[in-house]
Amino acid sequence: MAEFLSSSAVWGVTLTIGAFALGTLINRKTGKAWCNPLLLGSLFVILLLSLLDVPYPEYKASASPLSYLLLPATVSLAIPLYEKWELLKSNLIAILVGILSGVLTSLGSVTMLALLLQLDAAQAVTLLPKSVTTAIGMDIADTLGGIPSLAGAVIILTGITGNLTAQWLCRVLNITDPLARGIGIGTASHAIGTAKALELGEVEGAMSSLAVALAGVITAFLAPVFANLLP
Repeated sequence: MAEFLSSSAVWGVTLTIGAFALGTLINRKTGKAWCNPLLLGSLFVILLLSLLDVPYPEYKASASPLSYLLLPATVSLAIPLYEKWELLKSNLIAILVGILSGVLTSLGSVTMLALLLQLDAAQAVTLLPKSVTTAIGMDIADTLGGIPSLAGAVIILTGITGNLTAQWLCRVLNITDPLARGIGIGTASHAIGTAKALELGEVEGAMSSLAVALAGVITAFLAPVFANLLP
């Protein structure tokens, strides 16, 4: 079976889509927040690769066509933002301050934890872009001397965590303003969190989409500054 999969050019794409579809089905049947399709799909892929003893590089190469869809999918998040353009213009200062505060909090908390846990420089800078979308975060980690593959895993884990906890946290912290909820979710948990923001409402989805883009750009500029604070 492993040899057959290795010789197939599309099995990685089929496996990825199938695993996500199965995760979506389970999510709809159970209605449980922790049954996140992305989380379940990832676990299914890991389990199958382990059982069939298929090296990850082979799976990555076979599933690579899906990676090309990542950037267009991220760009498509601008659509709900365009639909809320007037809301954006009337709250521009508050939105920019909120996103900047979120980025500084993310970078600052990672830096503090890295110092407390005495992580080496490579490990620390790998964690710095945890809250930005994968396409940007992995490049940031690579540029700063981190581990891109590990950065990708941390970014995905951050997004899944945000997707699972965003609605609950907003309720516990009594965050009811849709603009604030969208900015918070997008800044903290990038595109995966934005999927949850879109479920909460149009305003939340639009503001989260904006936060994903701006947080990525701001992080790219500020991450080297925080990296210089590390030993």
